[in-house]
Amino acid sequence: MYRFAPFAVIIAASLWGLDGIVLRPSLYALPVPLVVFIESSIVALILTPFFIKQIPKIKLLDKIDWLAFFAVAMLGGALGTMTITKALFYVNFVNLSVVILIQKLQPAFAILLASLLLKEKLPKIFYLWAGIAIVGAYIMTFGANLPIFTTGDKTAIAAVFSLIAAFSFGSSTVFSKRALRNVGFELGTYLRFLISSIIMLVIVLSLSQIGSISNVTNHQWLIFLIIAFTTGGAAIFLYYYGLKSIPASISAICELAFPFTAILLEYFVHGNMLDAIQWFGVVMLFAGMIKVSQIKIGNNEKSN
Repeated sequence: MYRFAPFAVIIAASLWGLDGIVLRPSLYALPVPLVVFIESSIVALILTPFFIKQIPKIKLLDKIDWLAFFAVAMLGGALGTMTITKALFYVNFVNLSVVILIQKLQPAFAILLASLLLKEKLPKIFYLWAGIAIVGAYIMTFGANLPIFTTGDKTAIAAVFSLIAAFSFGSSTVFSKRALRNVGFELGTYLRFLISSIIMLVIVLSLSQIGSISNVTNHQWLIFLIIAFTTGGAAIFLYYYGLKSIPASISAICELAFPFTAILLEYFVHGNMLDAIQWFGVVMLFAGMIKVSQIKIGNNEKSN
């Protein structure tokens, strides 16, 4: 199972890239909290019939398990999604350099927290290939150019929201690893969406946005259903399958498949051509992810 686990995370992260470029733009007209609430609720409702018999297992979870799931839902399901969307809004979804640059800090947050909270000890070779992957992601995004910070007076606000999102998603990786300690990845997926939907319901009600559901068009409902069966529920299912068997630090690097997929889709869907230097970054990122995925953690032994 370990052998294929990193690739499950890579596939899941690639699906998230598809979500951002192809599917989610159709939902930008809706309030962000409402979008997150509907996404989580649809997946939770679909999975509920399959997990009614799992209630005895749920009762065995202790307070730390529940706190971990709550942290995942709050950080990854709610705060991270809302803040990254806010960041993109402040730069009008056009000048994305500052937002993308700060998002590259996500693996750093995840690796640091995995070391502090999960006591993960990684071989030195991990840091070499992880560094190559992160540098590759940067080169793939910006090429030989420097990030553009001249997006107006709201750039600083966008940077703050992007930093919160990077920390939230990085933390979510670590807390997800802890949450899966005493449950299978199937039940973990269900609890993640169930708790996220409850949290988002409270947020939507407090913001008086629940009435905006009537503004959701038939096309947008179709997009929500596609997300539930692909980039939402199915992606988290694959992600938890992989994360169950590998350290959070390795998962964090494999999740760089997200910007990798997003950049490639920008080329195929919107015709934004990558130059030669950016393709070199793609090779670095891909090589780094592959090498990291081959590192086995066990008595600080590695396998290449």
